Amino acid sequence: MKPVKVALIGAGLRGINYLEYAIHQPHELQVVAVAEPVAERRRAFQVRHGIPEDMCFESADALLASPKLADAVLICTQDRQHYEPTMQALAAGYHVLLEKPMSPDPGECIRMAEQAERANRVLSICHVLRYTPFFSTIKELLDRGAIGRLMSIQHNENVGYWHQAHSFVRGNWRRKDESSPMILAKSCHDLDILAWLADSECVRVSSFGSLTHFTAAEAPAGAPLRCLDGCPVADGCLYYAPRQYLTDNTDWPTSAISDDPSYEARYRALQDGPYGRCVYHCDNDVVDHQVVNMEFANAVTVAFTMSAFTRDVSRTLKLMGTKGEIRGAMEKNEIEIVHFGSGKVETISFGGVDGHVGHGGGDMRLVKDFLRLVRADGKGDSLTSAQRSVQSHLIAFASEQSRVDGQVVSLEQFARQQ
Repeated sequence: MKPVKVALIGAGLRGINYLEYAIHQPHELQVVAVAEPVAERRRAFQVRHGIPEDMCFESADALLASPKLADAVLICTQDRQHYEPTMQALAAGYHVLLEKPMSPDPGECIRMAEQAERANRVLSICHVLRYTPFFSTIKELLDRGAIGRLMSIQHNENVGYWHQAHSFVRGNWRRKDESSPMILAKSCHDLDILAWLADSECVRVSSFGSLTHFTAAEAPAGAPLRCLDGCPVADGCLYYAPRQYLTDNTDWPTSAISDDPSYEARYRALQDGPYGRCVYHCDNDVVDHQVVNMEFANAVTVAFTMSAFTRDVSRTLKLMGTKGEIRGAMEKNEIEIVHFGSGKVETISFGGVDGHVGHGGGDMRLVKDFLRLVRADGKGDSLTSAQRSVQSHLIAFASEQSRVDGQVVSLEQFARQQ
C-alpha cells in the first residue's frame, strides 16, 4: 500500500497536530508540501516532515498554482481563509480535509459542498467529535434503542473561563468580522453532534445570549490597557496574562502567543501582542454565553448551552428516551445508561484516552478515515462530508440570526434565502 500524499495549507496548531499522523504512520501518509506565510512556522514544519525546499510555499495561491503535487490537501487556515483555497483545490482535482467551520458565510458553505459534488472529490470537514469513542458509543446506543425512542437532549459546552479569555477575548476568534460568530467558531462541533444524535433535519431554532462580562464596564478600577502596565489588581485577577503565559509550561495555550517559546519572546508578546491586553479592554464582540433551542422533524427537542463561566473545558450531556436516559461527561470518558422500570444503571468507561487531548482520540481517527476515502478516490461514505456539515452550519447561522433578531427561525426558510 502506497502512502497517501498530502499538502498542508496553514501550518498552525491544528494542521500540525493532524499531520503528526504521518510521523507515526509513515506507511499510510506522507506530507509532500506546505503553504504557510509565517517563515518560522513553515520552516519548522518543513524540517519535521522532511519537505524539499521547492515544495514549500508562502501562500495557498502559490501552492495551488503549481501542477498537482499530492492526492489531497488539508486546509487549516483561519475561518475567513477557507473558501477560496477549497474551491481552487477541488477544481484542481484534490481531495480536501477542511478545518471547521467551513466558512463564516452560509452561501459559501453551500457552494463548497456543491463544488465537491460536481468535482466528484472528497470534501470532509474536521468534525472530530463524531470519531471519538465517547460520541460514537452514544450514537450506537441510540441506534439500537437502548433508551427507546429519543425525545430530548440537554447538552452543555463548558468553554472554561481561561479558554474564553485566551481564544475569544484576546485571541483570533474574538471578533465576528474577523472570524465567525462564537456559536459557529466554537460550537459547530456541538451542533454537528446534536444533529447526528437527533438523526433528523432541524426545523426551527431560537437563541439567546450576549457579551456581558468581558467588557470595559466590568473592568476593575484602575485596570490598565495591558497587564504589564502596572495593574493594581494583578494579584486577584483571574486573567492576569503573566500568570497564564510566563510559566515553565509552554504547551497550548501558551504556545499560541509566540512562535519562539523563550521567556524573553513571550514577555515581548505580552508587551506588544494581543495576549497581553486586559480582558476588559479588548476589541472583542463575540458572546460569552449563549443558549440555543432546536426542534427536529422527528419531534426531538434539544437545549444547548455554551458558557465561558466554567472552571473546566468540557462537554456534558443528557439524552432522554422513552425507556431510559443516557448521561455523559466527555472529559471523564464516562457514559451512564439509566433504565426505566428496572432502575438498572450501566456505566461505560473509556480508559487510556483523555477526553480533551486530541478531542478524545477523534483527531487521529478523522485523519485515518479521510485517508480511507482518498485511497478509494472518493468512493465511500464520510461521517463528516460537506453535505452533512452544511446542516449544522446553517443551524449555527440561524441561531445567530435568532439571537440578534429575537425571533424563532425556520431552517427551511433560512436555507432558501442563502
